[in-house]
Amino acid sequence: MTSRTVALLGSTGSIGTQAVDVVTRNPDRFDVVGLSAGGSDVELLLSQAIALDVAIVAVADPAAEAAVRAGLAGRDVEVLVGPDASTLLAGRGADVVLNGVTGSVGLGPTLAALEAGSTLALANKESLVVGGALVQAARRRADQIVPVDSEHSAIAQALRGGARDEVRRLILTASGGPFRGRSLDEVKAVTPQQALAHPTWSMGPVVTINSATLMNKGLELIEAHLLFDVPIDDITVVVHPQSVVHSMVEFVDGSTIAQASPPDMRLPIALGLSWPDRVADVSPSCDWTQAATWTFEPLDEEVFGAVRLARQAAAVSATHPAVYNAANEECVAAFLAGRIGFLDIVSTVERVLEEHTGTAELTLGSVLGAETWARARANEILAQR
Repeated sequence: MTSRTVALLGSTGSIGTQAVDVVTRNPDRFDVVGLSAGGSDVELLLSQAIALDVAIVAVADPAAEAAVRAGLAGRDVEVLVGPDASTLLAGRGADVVLNGVTGSVGLGPTLAALEAGSTLALANKESLVVGGALVQAARRRADQIVPVDSEHSAIAQALRGGARDEVRRLILTASGGPFRGRSLDEVKAVTPQQALAHPTWSMGPVVTINSATLMNKGLELIEAHLLFDVPIDDITVVVHPQSVVHSMVEFVDGSTIAQASPPDMRLPIALGLSWPDRVADVSPSCDWTQAATWTFEPLDEEVFGAVRLARQAAAVSATHPAVYNAANEECVAAFLAGRIGFLDIVSTVERVLEEHTGTAELTLGSVLGAETWARARANEILAQR
């Protein structure tokens, strides 16, 4: 099988480090040509660059440039620096670009990778949520975007089981986070430390808080709607605490196809890099010699209103999803800093959404304008709390 060239964006984060593990264990399948990172962990970035013998290293923080150049002295490595560094790397034409950047800053690299004709292994759901029609228009072929989120990877795999006109609905599974089953009163006093203790997955702080509020599931709902061209009302969220069934597709004849595996992001990462082929032994499979119970329960939308807000945002205007995401990012930062309470995150996002007038046409300017307004308005509301 022909080796694929790969650019890893966000290489020092949770997705990036697991992707490095996948590619280093499969050197005959993947050749990493470039890495990008924010710059907060220069030592790890340098060790990855040296171990993988990459040609390009991109770092967003100019303050990290001197350390990166010093660590790569004597090596034939191009160093890209600045907020557009990941975008520049993404546009260099690697066979596959894995976008593991966190937040809406991933939009630029997503568009650059698509415009360069690379296959985009997308772990940065925010860029699709925010970019919407812009990302869709940049696609050069139907299979150019391969989802890396475990839920969307599961759906992509399950969709192989039938024709698109045979699909009745998509079922996104959610672990329920650390506060599943608690009442509104019980989650009022939740601390950042408690919210960061996810029961199943090990992720970065922003994604972990989003999982605790289920804002992440709202983003995934919008992402599934856009990725698979399924009406948002035909996507259901169900709580599955064991996180073994990663999502499902229900077909018109009553059959439901599920993808199941122990929670390990290396599986969807490997699929993102190798799609439509599979990589052998990237993660453990289910142990069918042991007794196990999988449970499913409805989502409590009174306590976790983020999914309801996502449905509303997707239905109102082209820029409401960008506002949903941007306001949330500001609220998560405020919560992690101890400035607001746990329930203030979703309530503030809801208020910002209600005040946004929206626009019918999505352009890069309208997206950036909506995001800037949402961040400013969210911070104004947070300052009043």
